[in-house]
Amino acid sequence: MTYLFAPPPVPSVPVRGTDARFPIHRIYCVGRNYQEHAKEMGFTGNEPPFFFLKPADAAFVVEEGSTGPWPYPSLTKHLHHEVELVIAIGKGGKNIAAADAAQHIFGYAVGMDMTRRDLQNDMKKQGRPWCVGKGFDHSAPIGPITAVEQAGDAAHAGLWLHLNGQERQRSNTSQLICNFADTIAYLSTAWELQPGDLIYTGTPEGVGPVVPGDQLQAGVDGLGTLTITVV
Repeated sequence: MTYLFAPPPVPSVPVRGTDARFPIHRIYCVGRNYQEHAKEMGFTGNEPPFFFLKPADAAFVVEEGSTGPWPYPSLTKHLHHEVELVIAIGKGGKNIAAADAAQHIFGYAVGMDMTRRDLQNDMKKQGRPWCVGKGFDHSAPIGPITAVEQAGDAAHAGLWLHLNGQERQRSNTSQLICNFADTIAYLSTAWELQPGDLIYTGTPEGVGPVVPGDQLQAGVDGLGTLTITVV
């Protein structure tokens, strides 16, 4: 086969404790999946969660023990941080039963869903897609993936984010409206999940603005930390 130009490299995430890398297929995100975050965004917190996607190459991968120089995006004057637990799918499938969902999880990681909030809000007002607010370059920072066997109880794990050393977000994954199993089950009815899919499961309350020069450190119990500096 002859390509017109060289295909881009496959985006991938390191797997903790190994030399292997997890190739990214798609990035799915769950919206308003913590009740208190939904409320701070002006909603009741009683709506069922919904889903959107980011390009696979929107992943901004930070190696373990490193601080990633994260580029402040264009067009926005109101950028927000959102810490999330990320599910890494290791076995694909369609119409997966919630009771079988755990069999499809390879591991978990710490992630951030960076959001051009002003652009997202403009799109909401116009009834248009959020892509420009959510799916921009580098919008999905992620740290190394921890295999299920080493991850502990990720479904009842604390997660948090510090901005310049000050705590901004803290909650527990047990507070998710749509839990891991139900999220996987629902997504697999709308798309055929594939090995390499990442699912950003939603952010708790406390989201807020980020400016150049800020350092963000996010963590999930059992999964390590993710640190970026906005440049």
